Amino acid sequence: MAALLEIDDIYVFYDKIQALKGVSLEVQQGQIVTLVGGNGAGKSTTLKTVSGLLHPRHGEIRLAGERLNERPAHQIAALGVVQVPEGRRVFGRLTVRENLDMGAFARRDRAGIAEDKERMAALFPRLKERWHQLAGTLSGGEQQMVATARALMARPRVLLMDEPSMGLAPMVVEQVFETIAAINAQGVTILLVEQNALLALSIADKGYVLESGRIILNGKGADLLDDERVQRAYLG
Repeated sequence: MAALLEIDDIYVFYDKIQALKGVSLEVQQGQIVTLVGGNGAGKSTTLKTVSGLLHPRHGEIRLAGERLNERPAHQIAALGVVQVPEGRRVFGRLTVRENLDMGAFARRDRAGIAEDKERMAALFPRLKERWHQLAGTLSGGEQQMVATARALMARPRVLLMDEPSMGLAPMVVEQVFETIAAINAQGVTILLVEQNALLALSIADKGYVLESGRIILNGKGADLLDDERVQRAYLG
């Protein structure tokens, strides 16, 4: 069975600097797949390429068999590949509710949008308490909730999450990963980029280790947690 998302031998450059060197991975429907590695390994570049912010010079990216390579980012988002960006990037001068409205801007099903807002309020109870508060005044953890809920309002087929734990306190990080697992349990397919390899691999069906723009290891999340090379390099 073909994967929902396929990245096949992509090479990506920033001008003359090569960032990705033949990266291949796949995400099956309903999975959490995580991409781990150190700073500068190419993790965020991979997500930017999937979402159309960058374009590969070689290789293919496919969603349910449909080639995405030349499509602009807004078309890829409309097809259901939606990103929670690194650093959250909420609309700080808009309220929590208005941020969620921005996530649903391409939709016209008012009843479905209202239903999804209620679902977000149930998934993120703290946001419901701050529904009319400006997003820029929220804590980092609350802004991460807003960014995630905003992406979910687009009803993604694949949710791309870029460093969701960045800059958050350890207790908040644990809550973020519990939420990611809960979102996946509701049927959302997730491709997760994360520096916290321990937490990322502990919830992942499959993991890929990226180093200097190349995939050097892949396997089940639990198997990679037990791999001595991964432990030595990423788990201390």
